[in-house]
Amino acid sequence: MPRLIAALIRHGDYRQLPETPSAHQPFPLTSEGEAQARQAGAALRETISTEGWALSPAVDSSQLLRAWQTARIINEELAEKFATPPQLTGFDDLAERGLGSAANLSITAIEAVVREDPRYEKLPTDWKSNSGFRLPLQGAESLLEAGERVAAHIRLQMGTLAAEKVTVDTLKLFVGHGAAFRHAAYHMGVLSFERIAQLSMYHAQPVFLEHLADNRWQHVGGAWKVRAGHSEYTD
Repeated sequence: MPRLIAALIRHGDYRQLPETPSAHQPFPLTSEGEAQARQAGAALRETISTEGWALSPAVDSSQLLRAWQTARIINEELAEKFATPPQLTGFDDLAERGLGSAANLSITAIEAVVREDPRYEKLPTDWKSNSGFRLPLQGAESLLEAGERVAAHIRLQMGTLAAEKVTVDTLKLFVGHGAAFRHAAYHMGVLSFERIAQLSMYHAQPVFLEHLADNRWQHVGGAWKVRAGHSEYTD
């Protein structure tokens, strides 16, 4: 039975507002981020050749510009590996954790908003990294909720690929955001809850998860980044 493999790829380095949770910032890749995406495409091209995988032409990315640009550059580098021209589609479901009405405010501003609203208690000190915490603001979600959303998208798209009855081992690319992908991996049974906080993802370096016949998932390649002194402001 052909193997079905999902490549989870965090976007490349991008321009960010200082001391602002990345979330839904709309800014493009830096020149370093563009180079990271090209290197990712070259590495994927080699992996695909070595493993003998086919490459699904349906490439999914977050709607946020940094992810879409990363996916577009990777597609350019992989042009010879697509049996038909790739179709890059952006999905809201692959976005990073949303902060709702506080989107793109600085950390100081977010904490002030909550502090000045008599309906809410003071934010916990770990509110940015606490997987289960959701800002008490309209439209906000927790990291776990974002991961569940991303996991549902990956399951749906890989299920659709399975229904196409591919005849060779096939790889599908998903380009999005590190925290959302890590929490998705937890929901998919690939990471334990404790490991979510211990790991990150390298810019534009894939982690490969295989979709097994019994709807389980397993990590089959690509390295998670072990956190040391990580920045709270990058996703």
